[in-house]
Formats: sequence, C-alpha cells, structure tokens
Amino acid sequence: MKDDMIQKIAENIITNSSYRLLSEDAVKLALLPTEYDLDLIYHAGKIREHYLGNTIFTCSITNAKSGHCTEDCAFCAQSSYNTTDIKTYPLLDEDILVKKALEYRRQGASRYSMVTSGFKLKQEEMDIICRAAERVRKETDMIVCASVGVIDIPYIRQMKSSGITRYHHNLETSRSYFDAICTTHRYEDDIDAVLLAKQEGMDVCSGGIFGLGETWEQRVELACDLRELDVDAIPLNFLNPIKGTRLEKRNPLKPFDGLKAIAITRFLNPGRHITICGGREITLSDFQSYLFQAGADGLMIGNYLTTLGRAAENDIEMIRQLSLKIENR
Repeated sequence: MKDDMIQKIAENIITNSSYRLLSEDAVKLALLPTEYDLDLIYHAGKIREHYLGNTIFTCSITNAKSGHCTEDCAFCAQSSYNTTDIKTYPLLDEDILVKKALEYRRQGASRYSMVTSGFKLKQEEMDIICRAAERVRKETDMIVCASVGVIDIPYIRQMKSSGITRYHHNLETSRSYFDAICTTHRYEDDIDAVLLAKQEGMDVCSGGIFGLGETWEQRVELACDLRELDVDAIPLNFLNPIKGTRLEKRNPLKPFDGLKAIAITRFLNPGRHITICGGREITLSDFQSYLFQAGADGLMIGNYLTTLGRAAENDIEMIRQLSLKIENR
C-alpha cells in the first residue's frame, strides 16, 4: 500500500501543477523503509521528466578567492575557524577567471560561476568579478553566475549590468539545524540575501548540503524553505568530510540515502532545477548515474572549491549513455 501512496502523490504532482505536497506528507515519504527507495527514485524521475524534460545542464565553478573566511561553518575547509591544509589566496586576476571559464566551456560546461570565500566582497573585488563576467559573456555562450557572499542593491545592479544573470547563495541546511553548523551569522541573513536578489530581478540558485548530521525531517524542512523562497535552481551537495574541520569524523551518507534526499527535494520542488554538486563522488559512488532518475536535471562538472571532482569527459559520457540531451551541446 505504501508504494500506492508514492504513486498517488507523484501523479498528483504531475497532473496538477498547483498541487503542493505537504511537509508532513514529505516526511512520511522520507521515513519509508529502504525497500521503497527505488519507488521514490523512479517517481522522482518521472516528475523531473514531466516538468523539465530530458535535457541536462552542466555547470562549473572556480574558487575565485580561497580561504580566510570569517564564518565558522563546521563543514568548510575555507573557514578560518578550521585548520586545514588547503591553498589560500586573494581574488584571482580577471584574466585567470576568464581563462578558467573558457577551459570549462571546452570541457562541456554551459554555465560558469565564480565563487568567493568570505561574508562580503570589497568594491574593488566586485569590480574584478564583473569585468570578468563581461568578458566571459562576450567570448562564450555560457550563462554566468556568481557566489559572492552577502550582497546589497548596488552590487546586484552591478552584477546584472555585467551579464551575471544568476546569484548563488546556499542556505546550507534547515533553519532548525543551522545553529549546529554556523554561529557567526543568522539564517535570516541568508534568507534576506536570496530575497533581495529576487526582488531586484535576478535568478537565484540556493540549496544546501546533506550529511551534516541533520534528520530527514530537517532535509524536508530545507526543501520546503527553498520552495517558499521560489528559488530558480537548487544545488545539492553531500558532505565530504575534510580533515581539520569540525565534521572531519562524520561518515558520508550511504548512496541510497543520498539518492532519496534528491528524490524528496524533487517531490517538493517539481518544477525547479536541481543540480548535483560537491561530494557526489564519495556519497553516490557507483550509483552516480542514478541521480537523474532520482530527479536531478543539472550536474556540476570538473573540480569543486577545495576538493577534486572526476574528469568532465566521464560525466559528459555518462549523460550521453543514459540517452539524455546535454544543454548547448
């Protein structure tokens, strides 16, 4: 009977675009025994296919400014509160940022984001980001995004005029678990940043990380918060425990828990883009090809901020072998 429940909910989502899965019902789905994982994954794929088709977009990021972050996020190798052996450096030169974009485009990425550590950029740093964005838009057909911490209206308008169309700012985890992960700023600071960008007409990419020690109820809570914010894209990461961080001893999620987390996010956000990003190699392991069936329609290719990804050509080939179309290829 529980598989009938999954099918009925999925059919309601597919046949009625105004249907909204209640958070309590999403929790029931998330807490189903493991024997129902494949049913959840299968129907999440059907929801993705109905709303977004079979085109997969590929995005890439550059760690444009590394380390010395003033925030105390428990998972982050770039936090000054954690002691890690990552390479730290100030904001990269404009030419380097453009060169990295061109390299990722050759590898198959259709979207490019410059990501900086720290709570907020200085004006001269934002100027470099925006000049690089202008050049990337002129020299490629890539969509340009930026993840530059907390922003204000002048920064938003400067980004938009430079050709940056999407602002990335993760919530990281649910409101009820946030204080266990970060104490140097409020959850509302992140909410306000997302709302301000939307108010000024920017697309917003906002998601989080699974495997930080949160419960299934809190994973649902995060997905519901993102739904209420009406974000355009949801990047999902999985904890890759890094030595020197507070979470270095936490075990990664099991593959099907990771896939189920993607599926539940899709059930709650049927028409939003869902991108699978950092930590997927260690969490999903040999099940990475399942992530599209679980509801994802986007994939970050190449390396991440402080950890290595797998070869971009392997991901492009994986998408092709699944008979899915790749955006702008």
